[in-house]
Amino acid sequence: MGLPLEQILIQTINGLVNGMILALVASGLTLIFGIMDVVNFAHGELVMLGAFVGATTLGVTGNFWLALIAATLAIAAFGAILQVSTLRPLLGRDPLTTILATFGISLVLQKYALWQWGPSARKLQEPITGQFSLFYLQYPWYRIATALISAAIIGALYVFLRYGKYGIWIRAAMQDRVMAQAMGIPVPSLHIAVFAIGAGMAAASGVLFGPLAGVTQNIGADFTLRAFIVVVVGGMGNLGGSILASIFISLLEAYASLIVSPSQAVIVSFVALILTLLFRPTGLFVPTPK
Repeated sequence: MGLPLEQILIQTINGLVNGMILALVASGLTLIFGIMDVVNFAHGELVMLGAFVGATTLGVTGNFWLALIAATLAIAAFGAILQVSTLRPLLGRDPLTTILATFGISLVLQKYALWQWGPSARKLQEPITGQFSLFYLQYPWYRIATALISAAIIGALYVFLRYGKYGIWIRAAMQDRVMAQAMGIPVPSLHIAVFAIGAGMAAASGVLFGPLAGVTQNIGADFTLRAFIVVVVGGMGNLGGSILASIFISLLEAYASLIVSPSQAVIVSFVALILTLLFRPTGLFVPTPK
């Protein structure tokens, strides 16, 4: 017997909502890799730190939107400091060096979060509490809002990269870093800016995701794994591809959960990763050269 149409539509909406949050995380990771060639294994911990900073700010101010802005700016500043102090000396070295360094940073940040905020999960109070009828469910408006806010942030990044002076410089450095530097573009400063932007986007996704699930020091690992799957499937350094891949992977998992349990549905993302590496290692959403 076929699946009811309403279940398919509900899972489609779930996939789109989860895909936009994942795209917000993956876009920052893709941007960092595209300009710096750094595989940042600590990216998920920036999501986690953003969620905790947001929860702390919300507890003090009682204003979710202020917490979102504060966490984004604070983790962006932390990302800039991290790039200057730890990653800049490693640029140009063996990629394994930066992988080990960022992995070590992720462990340090996890232990810091455990020491600072404790092992108990925290949940941010959503700023939008209403629901609307979706077939047989009461669907939260906040989930729709997270997708729209994520899309707005990604759209702002696109406009910045497309029309802003620094955005054009970033795109030039992503295409050819050596030539961009030879043309007088301040590539070291761009590295700082890009890492700060990526960290800020990760923090924003952590705050937005906070009301949907508990915030613990371990949530970063899941985000890191899923973001890397998206980056590989979408194409390394391909910003548009990472957004499409985020939605594609989230929809696959949403539809798979109609047949198996949600914990088993995650397997389809790994299947997509393996098939991509086998048959299209450059990424599913990278245009084929003519």
